[in-house]
Amino acid sequence: MNKIITSAVKQSLKAYHPKLNEATPFKEFIKKEFYGNKMIAYCNDDKVEYISQVYTPPKNALVLIGPEGDFTTTEIKTALENQFVPISLGKSRLRTETAGFYACAVINSLNFGL
Repeated sequence: MNKIITSAVKQSLKAYHPKLNEATPFKEFIKKEFYGNKMIAYCNDDKVEYISQVYTPPKNALVLIGPEGDFTTTEIKTALENQFVPISLGKSRLRTETAGFYACAVINSLNFGL
């Protein structure tokens, strides 16, 4: 996977090389210290805001994207209790892998492509 990341960094001519961490259990992950905007995207009928209304550039951003079938209610509740802000990725229901790319693209755009 690191070879793919390195190749993508070279292709995009970016100096920043993202770090790929080991998989961490959900309950452990959401309790880790993080400085920046913490958001959780899930299928929700409630009124929630879009990334552009929640994210403050140029802060670090952490967006939780659920698996197919969405997060469980317990996972959502736990994330909200750990200061994650609920967000919407729009009216279309996206595949998990597409949702992650979409969230990254929006945040990149809000940072003016930096």
